[in-house]
Amino acid sequence: MDSRASVSPQAAAAPAAAVEATADLPESLGYRVKKRLLGKPLVTEELAHEKLSNPVALGVLASDCISSSAYGSEAMLVQMVPVIGLAAFAMLMPVTAVVLCVLTLLTLSYREVVMVYTRAGGSYVVARENFGPRVAQIAAVALLIDYIVTVAVQTAAGTVALLSLVHLLGGNHYNWVDNYQLPISVFIVLLLCWGNLRGIREAGRAFAAPAYLFMAAMGLLLGVAALRLIFGDLPKANVHANGAFALGTHGNNSALLMGATIGLLLKAFANGGTSLTGLEAISNGVSAFRNPQGPNARKTLVTMSVTLGTLVLGVSTLAYLTHAIPFTSGSPSVLSQEANLVFGSNWYGQAALVFLQLATALILYTGANTSFNGFPFLASFVAEDSFLPRQLTRRGHRLAFSSGILTLTGVSLVLLIVTNAQLDHLLGLYAIGVFTGFFMAGIGLVKHFWDRPEEPRRAMKIAINGAAAALSAVVVGIFAVTKFSEGAWVVVVVFPIGVWALIRVNRRYREEAEALATAPADTTNPKYRRQVMYILVDRVDLAALKAIRYARSLRPAEIRAVHFMIDNLEAEKLAAQWSNAEVGDLPLEIVQCPDRRITRALLELITRNTADQKSQITLLIPERNYSPILGRLLHRRTADHIARAVGKLPNVVATIVPFDVVEAHEELEEATSSGAKLSKLDG
Repeated sequence: MDSRASVSPQAAAAPAAAVEATADLPESLGYRVKKRLLGKPLVTEELAHEKLSNPVALGVLASDCISSSAYGSEAMLVQMVPVIGLAAFAMLMPVTAVVLCVLTLLTLSYREVVMVYTRAGGSYVVARENFGPRVAQIAAVALLIDYIVTVAVQTAAGTVALLSLVHLLGGNHYNWVDNYQLPISVFIVLLLCWGNLRGIREAGRAFAAPAYLFMAAMGLLLGVAALRLIFGDLPKANVHANGAFALGTHGNNSALLMGATIGLLLKAFANGGTSLTGLEAISNGVSAFRNPQGPNARKTLVTMSVTLGTLVLGVSTLAYLTHAIPFTSGSPSVLSQEANLVFGSNWYGQAALVFLQLATALILYTGANTSFNGFPFLASFVAEDSFLPRQLTRRGHRLAFSSGILTLTGVSLVLLIVTNAQLDHLLGLYAIGVFTGFFMAGIGLVKHFWDRPEEPRRAMKIAINGAAAALSAVVVGIFAVTKFSEGAWVVVVVFPIGVWALIRVNRRYREEAEALATAPADTTNPKYRRQVMYILVDRVDLAALKAIRYARSLRPAEIRAVHFMIDNLEAEKLAAQWSNAEVGDLPLEIVQCPDRRITRALLELITRNTADQKSQITLLIPERNYSPILGRLLHRRTADHIARAVGKLPNVVATIVPFDVVEAHEELEEATSSGAKLSKLDG
């Protein structure tokens, strides 16, 4: 190894000790607050320990997918009940069967994704490896949009579950709680953000339990319902309840029913397709699994799909048997009505209802956490390919992708506020993104296996993934058409703009890289004979004196202190202060600047003095650092602007010399306080 680029064994051996060794250095207020909120920082070497076991991964990564069973069946009924009335409950079962067939086919496809592409990234990685990075941005935009909408949908649905419980227990006297739909949803998003900023392991342990509570509660519901059905006392809901959707009349006439069936079933299927939106989460989080990552991810994927299919079928079957009808306000939900009917009105039945609804709210809220795991990972992969800002590749205080988490939080909060956290408005934005991702994954695997004739069971794998891709493309078309006026138009418009923006970012990164690599500088032979330093002086203080000391420590051929005069009186005061300052024999040059264009005057001065092409100019700019918030309001920050302007000249280097005013003030106060105490003791 080249010794000039080597790393000492001592430096590489104990990074944790290096962190501890700096514990005595003073920390900023912002860092102390961050440490209190998020915990002690983790070093990079601890990343290997921040992995998820299969049970924890199922709870964390599968929550979005499993929790969608709480509203998927209801979403189908919302489309059918107002049109065909009671016939909707009969039509619900075949539509559910089609949704489960799609689930089965996509599960078979993604079993191959997590085995072939063990690095997290899902359909994005599949598309990039098989079609190149530019085509892969279609999958990237699709998944990023889906993750954002998922956070909004899951939190809104979780709040509906809580409000449903209040309605069922308190009746119409508690209709005022609907006003808290948005505040509660916003609070939950902020809570999820905080939990994920603390790190993967903490987020996993905290967010895995609700998934198992929900599965236990649903198992209790379906078990009790099966017993009551066997004994013949399973009750039915009042389909004419106040606030419920009015029953349509097309279902009473077979001819009208046949005429409405095709379009209606497509809309119902599109709504039901939202039940499958979390299926890709495991493939996007493979790297969060313990080794061997591929087999562990496959096992968890199959378990998740079987669980989801069972719950969706169970909720739809109960809706068919009990006629639990959706309400126009969304509360009480179909699932909560089923639980109220099945468990009964006695105290233990109501206790079971409370348990189910709280578990439902928890898993829906933690289902949003799936996006907090997937979005930052995916954004980091896209940023590594230079299609997103590279800040998204950096791990934060607790080894989480903090920039990605904060970005997801901000955009999802905007979406909640714009829609007032209304679930029916949010569902119109759902599913297009994720089914586009399913399509990219399926068609990418078809190409992967097509290029490998030696692959075992190659023909079957091509057939399965080709069918999954074709079916996903059909679903995207159905959703775009049937949901266009209900909000899908936003995704249809934003989608191509997003792809264009990512490609434009990549083009900018490539142009910058080419510019930096075109003419490499010769670092072995100095180009200029003389080194001249200019120090910009706008006042005589410790910041300016620090810049002078720094300039003299470098021993250049010449040092020049320059002040650009805008105000005659101020220039005279500055000259007087300079003559009394301890600056040695360094004179202060005052350059007139009548048009107040200081940057322009500086460029002209430097250009005149470097016309011989024999001098290298180093411009020292004293920069006074004040408090982060108030300092920006009270003081101008022109150092960066001047440095950028001067940096365009071929033989000029600009160096900012920082001076911490806040720290200097604290030291002065401490010295004053100590002096006062000594004077008091002497007295």
